[in-house]
Amino acid sequence: MSTDSPNTKSSILVWDLPVRVFHWLLALSFAGAWITAESERARLLHVTLGYTLAGLLAVRLMWGVVGTRHARFASFVRGPQAVVRYLKALLRGEPEHFVGHNPAGALAIVAMMALGALTALTGWAGYNEIVGEWVNEVHEATATLMLVMVGVHIAGVVVASRLHRENLAAAMVTGHKQGPPEQGLRSAWRSVGVLILVVVLGFWGWQWSMAPAQAAAQGASEGDAPLEAAALEANPAASALVGGDAKAKPKAASKHDHKHDHKHDHQHDHAPKRD
Repeated sequence: MSTDSPNTKSSILVWDLPVRVFHWLLALSFAGAWITAESERARLLHVTLGYTLAGLLAVRLMWGVVGTRHARFASFVRGPQAVVRYLKALLRGEPEHFVGHNPAGALAIVAMMALGALTALTGWAGYNEIVGEWVNEVHEATATLMLVMVGVHIAGVVVASRLHRENLAAAMVTGHKQGPPEQGLRSAWRSVGVLILVVVLGFWGWQWSMAPAQAAAQGASEGDAPLEAAALEANPAASALVGGDAKAKPKAASKHDHKHDHKHDHQHDHAPKRD
């Protein structure tokens, strides 16, 4: 039972640390990936955040099966009738209070997770050029749809917070909400939450350390001409050496032609003159 009675409410632990860490890291990863989507200079950052998003979704799927009470999908994913009933009550200004995710919020969460997974998958396929250019269009479309769902989710949080007179955003930081004491969690599972955070930060650090090598590899794949031009511009002596062969032949030919012309002129000067 995920609902509660107004007469038995107290501050209880609802969201464990893994759920909270997942929530904010996912929000940060998606926001960063969206901002850097059109930047070539920030391409590695965009890809890193996309991989992070995919990894977080995989962890959340696992935690939704074996995690704590309110983190499990079985506790908050409901059918269409429950969603419609909740939305009607919401429009009347009398929505039912849920300790965990309400039916409408659960629907938005499932939609965002599905769109996030599809966005990450198409981004990976496009980045590695596995399929045609059409996958990039799908990638942009799913990312846009996910942004729309994020907006719907935020709007729902604001409305529900006002109607229930509780700060749902703050609850995702502290982990505490109002509800019956028997529905509170006994443990926040801090070790799992810290492990998720450490792994993500470690992955970001590893990607950062690999950035110079990846940039060099990308430059090599795009061709050596720009790199060679930059090197020659920075080192005039190298420019002379590289261009030596090209310049030597015209110079030698010019010298030979000069000798030939001089010899021809000399013979012409000594030729017998006719009266």
